[in-house]
Amino acid sequence: MIDLDGARLERLLPDRAETSVAEQLAGFDPAALCDAAGLAERPYTYTNFALTVDGHATIEGRSGPIGTDTDTAMLVGLRNTAEAVMIGAGTMRAERYGRIMGDASKRAARERRGLPHDPLMVIVSGRLNLPWDAGLFTEGAGRVLIFTASEEDPPETATPVRIVRHEGRVDMTEAMRYLRTERGIRSLLCEGGPHLHSDLIEAGLVDELFVTTGPRLAGGDGPGMTSGLPEGVIDVELAWLLREGHELFARYLVKR
Repeated sequence: MIDLDGARLERLLPDRAETSVAEQLAGFDPAALCDAAGLAERPYTYTNFALTVDGHATIEGRSGPIGTDTDTAMLVGLRNTAEAVMIGAGTMRAERYGRIMGDASKRAARERRGLPHDPLMVIVSGRLNLPWDAGLFTEGAGRVLIFTASEEDPPETATPVRIVRHEGRVDMTEAMRYLRTERGIRSLLCEGGPHLHSDLIEAGLVDELFVTTGPRLAGGDGPGMTSGLPEGVIDVELAWLLREGHELFARYLVKR
């Protein structure tokens, strides 16, 4: 079980202090930020990525080897704040997700905060090429929503799955509008991968980025935080910077 109060981190910015993942995220309420910003057409959207020092988002095809247990704690802490969690098909194939909130105590804590016990799991899969034998589909817990351009039908799954079809390719602006207006989602955590992240940023749909920098060099030509993002500069503002050992945790706000 991941303890969000366990590891003590050093906060470097905006002020120097000792802190923890739980303390840093205690005041983070993305649903309230959605309401404050008057976002009627999409959820308040924040992404979480772990990167090597040379900018790679994976090592041997997976993101897990980049970060430590504290990076995992940050991811779990962010999941605790989200009404929905979004991933791309490639991330689902590589990571083979199980139930998104496997810890019963964290599900209970979510309910005390007025959140559903499991976030809605959202997958963007153009071809519906997914590992249907992964725990997310076989454990029968939570709910899954898939945006796809495929006309194929999914297999029977223990976990309820809803398919929303787009013509040609998944339109992320329309997908986000559906989540907000049809499903009432105000807070969305995107966990990647790089193509999905690029699509969201290009469409102006990302509000914050939580980025872990692990003290590793991956080398080669592996994917980074984005893939296929058009040329151009998007300014971000550093909200805070934390350190545990040689690992850094940054929170950036996208400037409009």
